[in-house]
Amino acid sequence: MNFIKFLFSKTFLLQIVLAVVALVLIVFITLQWLDYSTNQDQRIEVPNLARLSLDKVDERLEELELRREILDSANYNPDYPPYSVIDQVPLPGKYVKEDRKIYLTLNPSGYRTIEIPANLIRRTRRQVEPTLRSIGFEIGSITYKPDVSNDVLELRHEGKKLEPGTKLKETSKIDLVVGDGSERYEMEEESEESIDEFESEEYEL
Repeated sequence: MNFIKFLFSKTFLLQIVLAVVALVLIVFITLQWLDYSTNQDQRIEVPNLARLSLDKVDERLEELELRREILDSANYNPDYPPYSVIDQVPLPGKYVKEDRKIYLTLNPSGYRTIEIPANLIRRTRRQVEPTLRSIGFEIGSITYKPDVSNDVLELRHEGKKLEPGTKLKETSKIDLVVGDGSERYEMEEESEESIDEFESEEYEL
């Protein structure tokens, strides 16, 4: 009976209330400490770094207490200054925590160089043109030269004949010299004339 009376006594109820208050305070203080230690309320807007040089990028990020890391360079883009930022992650306008790392892709100083592939000579235009375009070249003028075939006979750049392995900058224009098939037609005509002459001589005999 004394124990039951104690459970309903003011002293016990006061201790229960004090224990609940203490628990609430501990939970509140813990949450506040976690919030402070993880910078939950501190958000930094990522700036737009496009077209900026690395020196200016470092200045901007240092002011905002952010860091950077450079990724591999992309293909050269003539619309951006050399060695400037061409892409970034996270994107501008996103919110990040302090000391967050911003990943940057830089624009190279110019177009990369590409080797002229082998085995393009004596191939058809349908084979040569897609091959050249796929590796970064552009097709320039098409000129024709007397030949038995309609194949590509020469590759030229700015009037100079190109050999396999020659290196040119990406987007360079490659001119094609293509056979016009005229010699084949002449050979066919000569063959037909020879057959006609042979038949006429045989007839006379």
